[in-house]
Amino acid sequence: MRTQVVIIGGGPSGLLLGQLLHGAGIEAVVLERKTRDYVLGRIRAGVLERGTVNLLKQAGVDARLRAQGLAHDGTLLASEAGCFRVDFKKHTGETVMVYGQTEVTRDLYDARESVGARTVFEVADVAINGADSDSPSVTFQQDGKGHSISCDYVVGCDGFHGISRKTIPEDVRREYEKVYPFGWFGILSETPPVDHELIYANSERGFALCSMRNANLSRYYVQCSMADHVDNWSDDDFWTELKRRLPEQFADRLITGPTIEKSIAPLRSFVTEPMRWGRLFLCGDAAHIVPPTGAKGLNTAASDVHYLFQGLHAWYDSGDTEGLDHYSERALARVWKAERFSWWFSSLMHRFPDQSDFDLRMQSAEISFLRSNDAAQKAFAENYVGLPY
Repeated sequence: MRTQVVIIGGGPSGLLLGQLLHGAGIEAVVLERKTRDYVLGRIRAGVLERGTVNLLKQAGVDARLRAQGLAHDGTLLASEAGCFRVDFKKHTGETVMVYGQTEVTRDLYDARESVGARTVFEVADVAINGADSDSPSVTFQQDGKGHSISCDYVVGCDGFHGISRKTIPEDVRREYEKVYPFGWFGILSETPPVDHELIYANSERGFALCSMRNANLSRYYVQCSMADHVDNWSDDDFWTELKRRLPEQFADRLITGPTIEKSIAPLRSFVTEPMRWGRLFLCGDAAHIVPPTGAKGLNTAASDVHYLFQGLHAWYDSGDTEGLDHYSERALARVWKAERFSWWFSSLMHRFPDQSDFDLRMQSAEISFLRSNDAAQKAFAENYVGLPY
């Protein structure tokens, strides 16, 4: 089998790239190791930057997002000193869109199927061959049979544990990592959100986040130990702890109910360089991970897709290699800025086990400065709605 581009990974970044390529008349095959239902069963973030929304529009998959997504023009930050709002619209003229990553993925799968683009599910033993040559190929097993696809380029959208990053020789790639000493215990509940905007809370008991998927589906998180386990938390335990970490005005009006999903997510900052080796390109979690504070994971993957699509389109359209030649440095320049924001925001809002009294005072002073300083709020808003591509 032959195609122009093989995309490894059927998550949102791989699907979005595939849809953009299809619109430009470039053939791509997507390989996914799980089933479609499994991919759609994964619960992920739901805040989309302006750039991600524009890319989905460019790919022609924004109809449901426009109809059902919730536009947010600000967010609330709370601490022991009180609660304040950062107005995105005032400081940037832009908004973010709350629309679940699962729904983004569903829309992309539906669009891919509607145009007859090929997605191969339940593949195993994927291997990338000849990435440093002019004739790469990808081999895999499906239903016990071996398959091979020759192509022009391979794109790794297969996440942190995928094969793509590991295909780049260790003496070529350099990895940077920070592992945080806590996680997020998260629940999904069929209850109205406590507020129409997200609430990020710093409390003496640890961080909390109030988010949502729609008007009747809420997503809540509390900071927890990575040694913790979901079985240690009853629904009542979670709601009680969440209320303790929220300002009284929100705790008093929080509507509780049975949870329909529970999970603990670790927090990690990770970047690998470069994001290209020969004819292999990395996108999204295959190249970088951000803490979920500020919702940059899917959005940094989308910015990778933007740069790579521009490069591939130019090459197939006119033979111009400039976009592909500079893909890694352009993508990484934006990735590191998103990493900085997520690291800073995580450091600002969480309690760390080794924090001294001085550290806590500095954290409090930083929150106070953000609360009172218009320029600081503008910088926060610019990063939150997404830096330009």
